[in-house]
Amino acid sequence: MSSLTPHLRWTDEVELQSPILLAAFEGWNDAGEASTTAARYLRDHFKANPVATIDAEDFFDFTVARPFVRLQSNAQRTIQWPSTKLSAASIPNSEYDLVTLIGHEPQLRWRTFADQIAAVAEAIGACQVITLGALLVDMPHTRPVQVYGSSDDADLAERLAISPSTYEGPTGIVGVLSSHLRKLGMPTASFWAGVPAYVSNAPSPKAALALVNRVCGVFDISITCTDLEIAAADYERQVSDIVAEDDSTAEYVEQLESDFDREASESDFSDDPDRLVSEVEDFLRNHPGRN
Repeated sequence: MSSLTPHLRWTDEVELQSPILLAAFEGWNDAGEASTTAARYLRDHFKANPVATIDAEDFFDFTVARPFVRLQSNAQRTIQWPSTKLSAASIPNSEYDLVTLIGHEPQLRWRTFADQIAAVAEAIGACQVITLGALLVDMPHTRPVQVYGSSDDADLAERLAISPSTYEGPTGIVGVLSSHLRKLGMPTASFWAGVPAYVSNAPSPKAALALVNRVCGVFDISITCTDLEIAAADYERQVSDIVAEDDSTAEYVEQLESDFDREASESDFSDDPDRLVSEVEDFLRNHPGRN
């Protein structure tokens, strides 16, 4: 296994109980920064400790994902390189522990990158892997965020009340990783939150909150998310103020609200996720190069 994972750097040993590996990546898979915000929120909420990194050298085009120059307190300059960081935490009142994997979607050598993550899952004894994503959809910001889940593992799909994916088309690192782990026999599931397309450049704590709640369901726990709930409420209020300043946008949002309410009255979104499934598939097909 060491020959397959020369880029994996362990910084601490950890003993975990039935850990779930939770992965989220900035970039193409992360509309409104919702998936990485959710993963970071859970990492910080449970005070997860850093345990490993995946070195960036062979996986990133640094002309695209550029390193940052930082000034330390002594005025010395340091370079902060793109990285993928792993942190681990015990989860009170849950039969599972948590390992978060957060980074930017790499530009290069995805199969080798997936090998590093597979090695992580094996090393920590992960019982399953959950990947998070977020996409731009035609949904109003004033309504509940819809989260679509899928898994090709029959037992996991039944336990989480989600379905196998039937999507065919372009994919990102989340799709590649899920496929790679599935071939190795690791149960995987993926959750995607919808972010309104008309506020594509704004971070969406509301979508992040929906993902946090969905992940907590996997762990069979509930947590207090007051700060994220406040941020979500502020987001909705601020977007409403912006929308109200433009008549055409306000009319468009009103139509989305009408469509949403009509469909909600005709079916239960939680039992009939066909609309969001369609949105996910259209997004993946029509945004093959988003970063």
